[in-house]
Amino acid sequence: MKTIGAPEERIQLVEAYLKSQGLFRVYDGSQPDPVYSGEVMELNLSDVTPCVSGPKRPHDRVEVAKMQEDFKSCLAAPVGFKGFNIPADKHGATTTFNFEGTDYSIGHGSIVIAAITSCTNTSNPAVMLQAGMLAKAAVERGLGTAAYIKKSLSPGSGVVTKYMELSGMDVYLDKLGFTTAGYGCMTCIGNSGNLPEALDEAITEGDLVVASVLSGNRNFEGRVHPLTRANYLASPPLVVAYCLAGRCDIDFEKEPIGKGSDGQDVFLKDLWPPRSAVDQVVASVVKPELFKEFYSATLTRNERWNKLDAPQGELFAWDDNSTYIHHPPFFQGITKDIPALEEVKDAHCLCLFGDSVTTDHISPAGNIAKNSVAAKFLIEKGVEQKLFNSYGARRGNDLVMARGTFANVRIVNKMADKVGPITTHVPSGEVMTIYEAAERYMKEGKQLMIIAGKEYGSGSSRDWAAKGPKLQGVKAVIAESYERIHRSNLLGMGILPLQFKEGEGADSLQLTGSETFSIERGANLSVNQTVKVKTSDGKVFECTTRLDTEPEIAYYKNGGILQYVLRKLVA
Repeated sequence: MKTIGAPEERIQLVEAYLKSQGLFRVYDGSQPDPVYSGEVMELNLSDVTPCVSGPKRPHDRVEVAKMQEDFKSCLAAPVGFKGFNIPADKHGATTTFNFEGTDYSIGHGSIVIAAITSCTNTSNPAVMLQAGMLAKAAVERGLGTAAYIKKSLSPGSGVVTKYMELSGMDVYLDKLGFTTAGYGCMTCIGNSGNLPEALDEAITEGDLVVASVLSGNRNFEGRVHPLTRANYLASPPLVVAYCLAGRCDIDFEKEPIGKGSDGQDVFLKDLWPPRSAVDQVVASVVKPELFKEFYSATLTRNERWNKLDAPQGELFAWDDNSTYIHHPPFFQGITKDIPALEEVKDAHCLCLFGDSVTTDHISPAGNIAKNSVAAKFLIEKGVEQKLFNSYGARRGNDLVMARGTFANVRIVNKMADKVGPITTHVPSGEVMTIYEAAERYMKEGKQLMIIAGKEYGSGSSRDWAAKGPKLQGVKAVIAESYERIHRSNLLGMGILPLQFKEGEGADSLQLTGSETFSIERGANLSVNQTVKVKTSDGKVFECTTRLDTEPEIAYYKNGGILQYVLRKLVA
């Protein structure tokens, strides 16, 4: 707190509070070791090894020393959390392309995006300066990065820029292409922008599993970029290291990271700065004055923002022509009294999913693909492709976001015969985008539901993962298990979360998604009650309602938490 220039009175308050709670500890031997009431776990620090996570989930840890081996196994494994199902005879596939007058060759594991990004690591001066010191050592040895790799630096705070400049390390990051692009969430949420067209075509032509490496905290499928099937989370210095190597399938222990200007092999160990040197640089440039100076001007620094003409008044002037902000539909048709609870009857299955479908698969996030339903909508509104921006930027427009729900290019719906945001409109048998099917069902007056496997809704892009299905007409979800926040968000939007009984699921019950489903729940709702689900082909099975508390039942009866709160305010 002293380092970041926190007010002295706040520091004293925190210290007094911690001492009164018995939580203040000085590691100088003057205090006895605490006695813990729970289990004590011991960790041998010599067992701790450098690691990254990926290629598709942030909790899949990979030791850096085993990265090459792990990536090769991922190439061969069936499509899943750790698999790409690339035939053995295609593992050595490469394609050649020309970028800015130079020919390049890429293959599986080639890195095309390298980003020091997001709040996760960029608020840690030690790793940020370590990345700069690694860049300095690389530049001094004559190493560089491939021009086609999209590189960026987007720290969470302008203070990072200040101490980087004071240390002189910004110059070396710039020379490798890690130039500051802005501040805050960027590559981690898919704001990486387009790849060079020639590179884009080379990846597609070769059906290559290319990689991104970023210091963010999310790497779910299709999130960073639609074409980077492998995405690894790493510390800032490792982002620089992998970018220098140009590929993720490198064994840093045995292989050189490149050749220096003297023609000699350079290994990562030759560039990695010792901790003592990093600590020395941190101590010399990270001062309280930096934070005080920077944050004292927060409200006045951005002239363009301050000059914006902001309308006055208590009510927002909705513009129906805006493709960024649209009057949300969630309160349309609301009555003061709670309406009778709608039955879920003869509902069609919009999507049939397997395990671990994440909120990043469901929610509109990242790039708006040029051939997507959302893109078609924007073009009809006169928006050029170069101005599509991202779903994150357009999250205030429900018409865009509803079209981007279930639009992830890597989503696997068992009601379609290929990967992507498509499904089968059951009555007609036609295959179409998930949004188009939902729109058609709604016009036909049909209810919809989702069937899923285990861990439905794990991930991070949470709010629109519930709002989007609501706008697509989804009334219920039946899953083998839920991520806890997504379950809560579903019922908060008036979607009924149901859970298969232990040991049962779509496969064991032989559900194909071609059936219609009716839920028999009785006259009254109760916490975690058992209900019967009947299908049009005569199957009957039981599910548990995942309304886990009495307040959640109240939210659901109101049609969602928004309606519940509004009625409370009116009352």
